[in-house]
Amino acid sequence: MRQAGDLSDFERGMIVGARRAGFSISDAAELLGFSRATVCRVYRDWAEKDKTSSDRQLCGKRSVVDQRRMDRLVQADRKASIPQLTARYNEGSERMISERTTRRILRKMGYIKQKTTPEMKELDDDVSDSKEKEAEPSDSAEAKDAHETQSIPSLLGIF
Repeated sequence: MRQAGDLSDFERGMIVGARRAGFSISDAAELLGFSRATVCRVYRDWAEKDKTSSDRQLCGKRSVVDQRRMDRLVQADRKASIPQLTARYNEGSERMISERTTRRILRKMGYIKQKTTPEMKELDDDVSDSKEKEAEPSDSAEAKDAHETQSIPSLLGIF
């Protein structure tokens, strides 16, 4: 059975409604599938404090980072680096966050993939071009033999 803190507002309302409709504690518990203690506790909270919602969402440690604000910073400049985002976030904030915290929050928000910037792409293209030139075989007999021994799937680009 679940704990009383795990009940949704709707389930709490159903318990209160069943009791108000005249069901006994045992009948309400059996009908709704909760323990008698849960039905008793929820109904008592409603009768004494007029409470039908859970304070469960108020539990736990508060996040240092406002995710809505961080999302706005990212949307404003999609190409900003982690240090830039951290600096911008810290400009208007009482509590400073580290670059590691920024990375963690962005990963949690779904910004996992890093797209290469144009400068990085140029560097990657230069490196791949130089590797291709080094790997090109000459027109010697060895190169022709190596080409003939390749399998058909590798020639077609399947493997």
